[in-house]
Amino acid sequence: MSGETILVADDDRAIRTVLGQALGRQGYDVRLTSNAATLWKWVEDGAGALVITDVVMPDGNGLDLIPQIRKRRPDLRVIAMSAQNTLTTAVKATERGAFEYLPKPFDLSELLETVERAIKAVQDAQSATDQAEIEDERLPLIGRTPAMQEVYRVIARLTATDLSALITGESGTGKELIARALHEYSKRRQGPFVAINMAAIPRDLIESELFGHEKGAFTGAVNRQAGKFEQAEGGTLFLDEIGDMPMEAQTRLLRVLQEGEYSMVGGRSAIKTDVRIVAATHRDLKQLVGQGLFREDLYYRLNVVPIRVPPLRERRDDVPDLVRHFLSQTVEDGLPAKTLTAAAVDRLKQARWPGNVRELENVIRRLAALYSQDQIDVDVIEAELSDQPAYETLSGDFLDKESLSQAIERHLRKYFEAHRNDFPASGVYGQILRELERPLISLCLEATDGNQVKASEILGLNRNTLRKKIRELDIPVARGRR
Repeated sequence: MSGETILVADDDRAIRTVLGQALGRQGYDVRLTSNAATLWKWVEDGAGALVITDVVMPDGNGLDLIPQIRKRRPDLRVIAMSAQNTLTTAVKATERGAFEYLPKPFDLSELLETVERAIKAVQDAQSATDQAEIEDERLPLIGRTPAMQEVYRVIARLTATDLSALITGESGTGKELIARALHEYSKRRQGPFVAINMAAIPRDLIESELFGHEKGAFTGAVNRQAGKFEQAEGGTLFLDEIGDMPMEAQTRLLRVLQEGEYSMVGGRSAIKTDVRIVAATHRDLKQLVGQGLFREDLYYRLNVVPIRVPPLRERRDDVPDLVRHFLSQTVEDGLPAKTLTAAAVDRLKQARWPGNVRELENVIRRLAALYSQDQIDVDVIEAELSDQPAYETLSGDFLDKESLSQAIERHLRKYFEAHRNDFPASGVYGQILRELERPLISLCLEATDGNQVKASEILGLNRNTLRKKIRELDIPVARGRR
């Protein structure tokens, strides 16, 4: 809509010139200033249909003006810009009522498109409220690259909603940090944030972990145990590695999302739930849906807002900031203070990082712990990168040499580590035994072509005991399988 007046406030003369010329070519009347006082006087005088303001100006902060502008002129849209490309800046701009937030350097065509949308937008009846200012960036979301800016903008747009989100990305990219950011910057921030890793929970324990169980629900359930849904009431439940959830648990989760209530294992009454669901996976859920391994209806329930976390190789320019952040963390953890030469940092930027940010963090911690020199040069980095272990996968050779006891211990260790400072639900002993019994009996029956007499001999079980376990564990039996 040409002819409208746009008020532009920016301390950078070059940016003011570019904006003035570009907006002028679109037919807009443009007023330019370098300070907040002049901008506020124009607003008070009733001038302008749109404000474009930088965050940092010589005589004030553009973010501080936004709620004042929205209160004085509810019909006036505000586009905020900033070279301080952090998540906090994006969230603050949105919380205070900005129509849009654009990081610098901005794409001119995108800015012009945003201006057009702002001018044409229908006035929202409810003016934005000035929410409590978050002084410090409490979440270690480090990154100023365009790839991370897009993630920040999605988070900022979700601050006032309870929409489910599905976070996708490779292992080690920081999916749980994104989930925590969605919680911390939402209206549920005063509620709990509860995380559960589907890949670390034994199959028979998942429903008990999610929904809890009543006393006596199964062998070993000596007390009532609250599940993650109950623990997360009023807050956010983060379902990590949702692609590893078994089909029967998917069905129960879908029912909870549809009906807003659940029942505990062994329970009879329905329990209402008020929980926001954020899920994450490193797997291709669409492919799993096509293979029949993931429910399509659950996928669409979870994927209301998709958030893709970029791998580190797509945001190499963030490596220096990440290195500084991890070095400062090592000092807080009591390790010696270290610095890296420019050449060392450049070499880190060039690395492939298959383990992404987690792998980079591990390398920085090793540098701080194992090397005596205060300044780390490129030769040390070369040595570290030439002998990197596989962080995310175990090689076939390793698995071939691993004993059954070691494999079970490795799996259980992941299960206990997934609870962090919490404890697993009661009844773990009985549930783990069931988890082991089912494949053992199934494979034995498969080996004997379903001959239960022979299977009972191999297992060393009474035939009646075997039949009872087959019924309890719901093991299909068919003779002549081979």
